[in-house]
Amino acid sequence: MAFNDLREFIAALEARGWLRRIAQPVDCELEITEITDRVSKLAGARNVALLFENVKGYDMPVLMNAFGSMERMALALGVDRVDDIGAEIRELLRLPYISPQSKLDLVRLIPAARRAVNFPKYVKTGPCKEVIIKDKPSLAAFPVLKCWPGDGGRFITLPLVFTKNPRTGKRNVGMYRMQVYDETTTGMHWHVHKGGAENWRAHREQGLERVAAAVAIGGDPAVTYAATAPLPHDIDEMVFAGFLRKRPVELVKCETVDIEVPAAAEIVLEGYVDTGELRREGPFGDHTGYYSLADDYPVFHLTCVTRRKDPIYQATVVGRPPMEDCYLAKATERIFLPLLQQMLPEVVDINLPLEGVFHNCAVIAIRKSYPQHAKKVMHAVWGMGQMMFTKMVIVVDAHVDVQDMNAVWWRVFNNIDARRDLVLADGPLDALDHASPLPHWGTKVGIDATKAWPEEGHSREWPDEIAMEPAVKRRIDEVWKDLGLG
Repeated sequence: MAFNDLREFIAALEARGWLRRIAQPVDCELEITEITDRVSKLAGARNVALLFENVKGYDMPVLMNAFGSMERMALALGVDRVDDIGAEIRELLRLPYISPQSKLDLVRLIPAARRAVNFPKYVKTGPCKEVIIKDKPSLAAFPVLKCWPGDGGRFITLPLVFTKNPRTGKRNVGMYRMQVYDETTTGMHWHVHKGGAENWRAHREQGLERVAAAVAIGGDPAVTYAATAPLPHDIDEMVFAGFLRKRPVELVKCETVDIEVPAAAEIVLEGYVDTGELRREGPFGDHTGYYSLADDYPVFHLTCVTRRKDPIYQATVVGRPPMEDCYLAKATERIFLPLLQQMLPEVVDINLPLEGVFHNCAVIAIRKSYPQHAKKVMHAVWGMGQMMFTKMVIVVDAHVDVQDMNAVWWRVFNNIDARRDLVLADGPLDALDHASPLPHWGTKVGIDATKAWPEEGHSREWPDEIAMEPAVKRRIDEVWKDLGLG
């Protein structure tokens, strides 16, 4: 089931008991964060989405933690399990290799391909145009959060930032935090490796002074997720959102810039980013659990606000995991596994542990076929899109459940010889990595925790893992409940 807008998603959360309305007065400075942080770290059914209906000084509710569990992520993307999307992508990847045996087979294949591609639908107007403010637009009406005590100010934390490349006209939609400086200007925290920054550089190289930009807040959940997804360079985020939704995203033209935005958004901020202007941005309490340091970033200038009559302000808070952003990342892990396997067929599964905050650790199980195979996989991962930021790649044998970190650590602690099995490689690191000696790059480590082969220089006999006979396990399974031990 795809949702038309954020409100349908909220209704679905509430119908399942997955949303809590907060009627008590709370402050958008620190207090919403403290409540959300506590809830996001609760287990099971107590970890719910939060709708703050009485934000001090504002007449606009704030939605938090909407994506904060795998169950809510699956609901957001219209599936029973997030892995179902990965399975669909796997089937689509098979299409070019299927040889139709008859016209009937071809007829069956074509609808499957067509269902996967839903290009955006351009409409004349939409709910995001119910109120249009061109004369003295202001950010003052929005309950923008100050999340953590050391933050440099208030930040828009869940924005969908739309820009275009001046050479190709290709759209980019990314999620870049925006520090509010005053009523009409914010920071634009797009990292050097991101699509928004690429478009900014392209404008500057062509001598253009302004990058047209639009920021949508509170879109339907599939559209919001699509802005976070590490898509291949030529894939339009709105086409990907259409694939997730199983129907096109409706886009509407902005009032003051040549940009199209989701017509069902709650709020749209129109404006531009000056290619010759930088301003100090940060610090910001980030998803690493540490403050990212202040640095100079481009500035967004507001030219128009369009919104619904009674908008809902959607935000998120990041910090020490687990938090809402962790589940967005775990969804990416499951959805994009088939693409990783398309390039590296030896990969059985991957785990991006929450504590690794997406880009600091990847655990990969492989079908090892030749000496040094694990090291080939490490270097392949470091050369692959945003996985180039992965600071630690751990490779284990195919039978190891990489989702069970106890099983992984047991093999890492027992299987490696430091000289033989550790790989150090210099390369790009995430801009938020505070441990690297210089910004944007440093040293990454690969750990080969697979069984070492004689061909890899291991001359000793490798012992078998301890395991009970299957027949004994089956017999004890039958009497286990009667024993009353578990």
